[in-house]
Amino acid sequence: MVIAVIHKEEIVPVKAMDLYDAYTKNALPYENGYIVSSFFAPNSTYSRYEIVSYSSVKSIYPADEGLTFQTDGKKMHILVEPANYHKKQEEPYVRSSNEMVPHRFSELDLHISKNQTKIYYSKKAILSFTSFTIMKPTGINFAFVFYPLPDLNDSLQLFFEKTLNKEAQVPMPDAKKTSKAVRARIEETMTWDFRSE
Repeated sequence: MVIAVIHKEEIVPVKAMDLYDAYTKNALPYENGYIVSSFFAPNSTYSRYEIVSYSSVKSIYPADEGLTFQTDGKKMHILVEPANYHKKQEEPYVRSSNEMVPHRFSELDLHISKNQTKIYYSKKAILSFTSFTIMKPTGINFAFVFYPLPDLNDSLQLFFEKTLNKEAQVPMPDAKKTSKAVRARIEETMTWDFRSE
């Protein structure tokens, strides 16, 4: 299902929508899609992003902690550490639940920005079999669904460029470079054809 808005007498497809708005409006794509969730620290630019690609959803239903999708999914993570982060030597997978991503440093690529912010991103996607749950955002956190349009990868790249710069305070040249690398990783490891796995 492609959601569209009327703009100056043209029909312009909506590229992304708040996940819970899309669910309420029965506008979630079932064939395939991407969901991007953010988790921001309250008093820091420490940020985590989870990207999930999925296809052929059997059902979607609300759970206590969020929305559960009955299908396989692939997950990729981005972790942004400000220069003053005090536990930078601690492996990301053993950090507290509100700071962790399920990876060791050896499973992440690293870009160090001009202001010494470290941006880590998954080398490989993690496969989630049968179902996965997208946590309901709280505070300034968000969850967006991206629709399978021809310019999807452009939309994801631009989205990460903007959020890394605005929310995580990554300098724009570094946000652009990292977003391009993340896009390449998404294209390489987050395909919807899970049958080839």
